[in-house]
Amino acid sequence: METKENRISIGIKEFNQILNGGFISERAYLVRGGPGTGKTTLGLHFLEEGLKNNENCLLITMTEPEKKLIKDAKKRGFDLKSLYNIDLSPKSNFFESGKDYNMFPSNQVEQKPIIEKIIKKIKAINPDRLFFDGVIQLKYLSADSFQFRKQILSLIQFTLNQETTILLSSEASKSNPDNDLQFLADGVINLKFYKNNRKIYISKFRGSSFKQGEHTLKLTNRGLKIFPKLRPSIHDKNSFHESLSAGVDEIDKLLHGGIERGTTSIISGPSGVGKTTLGIQFMKEASSRDEKSVVYTFEESKEILIQRSESINIPISKMLNKNNLSIKHINPLNYSPDEISMKIRDDIEKNDARIIMIDSMSGYKLAFQNSSYTENQMINYIHSLTEYLKNMGVTVILINEIKNITGNFKATDTNISYLADNIIFIRYLEMKGKLMKAIGVLKKRLSDFENFMRKFKITKKGIKVGAPLTGLRGILSGTPEFIKDYSKKDINKNV
Repeated sequence: METKENRISIGIKEFNQILNGGFISERAYLVRGGPGTGKTTLGLHFLEEGLKNNENCLLITMTEPEKKLIKDAKKRGFDLKSLYNIDLSPKSNFFESGKDYNMFPSNQVEQKPIIEKIIKKIKAINPDRLFFDGVIQLKYLSADSFQFRKQILSLIQFTLNQETTILLSSEASKSNPDNDLQFLADGVINLKFYKNNRKIYISKFRGSSFKQGEHTLKLTNRGLKIFPKLRPSIHDKNSFHESLSAGVDEIDKLLHGGIERGTTSIISGPSGVGKTTLGIQFMKEASSRDEKSVVYTFEESKEILIQRSESINIPISKMLNKNNLSIKHINPLNYSPDEISMKIRDDIEKNDARIIMIDSMSGYKLAFQNSSYTENQMINYIHSLTEYLKNMGVTVILINEIKNITGNFKATDTNISYLADNIIFIRYLEMKGKLMKAIGVLKKRLSDFENFMRKFKITKKGIKVGAPLTGLRGILSGTPEFIKDYSKKDINKNV
């Protein structure tokens, strides 16, 4: 059952979204993960957010010296000037005096003053937020696991009685597990780092629902950035499926009016055949209606795309100047799928983009390979993205490159055909030793379409499309033949 208790921000907007509003105040939470996963940084965000709200905030550190931690935090832009702290980290005088060092040489000797010091400080400042970094080190104070659990439970209960929200960090291992802490905490945040990818996920959150699954995490010069996994079911904007013209009469005839708003279209074909140009043509028409479009290009630079479009009479510079078009070049090796989805979400929800084009799917797929996704996981992810866009009433154009220039026809080189409401293909034809292009429609979910292919040409004046190629057969093979029943004169009109 969803709680109605007070929520507090962690200091990272996207993390608050994952928790459906943030932490529930006056509860205890555990952030756990291996070395370098970002536990302490998450704690600093939590504390800084409290200080911004003029709350009393307390840092207890048992691993890293407080001065070093604060100094490093300042370099990264954290403002922790009014932070209270207790430094329980190892001191250099143990080594300098030649003593055998153990975190707590004798639990009978160290346990009482450490706990008393914590309690005294909490009573003195009555913190609104407390971050205990390296709490698992307290195990060395305890004779056994049962005693450790009692100590932690007592500490948590005492602190919660002071109306404090607690965040504990744990660097657990097989030899030193933190199952006790997970059991006692109201919420458990897990941080993972593997194969150059950082992930964050919630395994427990009492009193509230949360967004499940692994979400992308990045460590930056200003702390943590989180990119929540896209969940299309939470977005729903009704849209009228009106037809969107390509601005070329013959293409509109092929599509029986155009592509419908809020649908996903795949434009498929080999390299250099004109797939991107056709996609930009739909955006040119959208600009004439004063609608916004975005191109996400994973291969071609923005400058080259502008130059190519201008050379064939598509006024892309004017579209950019009117803010009706954005071109965003993305290096897929530097971004995770969640980051790319976040960029798309921002353009849809903040900038009201109505058409988006991903150019191309082969470039986009590199982001999944870098993030160690399987083929099925990649397809599921793309499915979620297109469903989200469809639910938001956005028209999607996916540019799909196939390897074969001619030969046996293939709609896509990946198993994504089922995602498309419309599949438009452009391919090369060999006619009398001359290389030509033809365009056709393979699939259209919301209406009928023309079953013939048409000659397709890109000129200095733009896209030119001919009459239906009715006098040929074997077009999909790439080497069509004349049909005897048609005169060469009729065929030549089309070809």
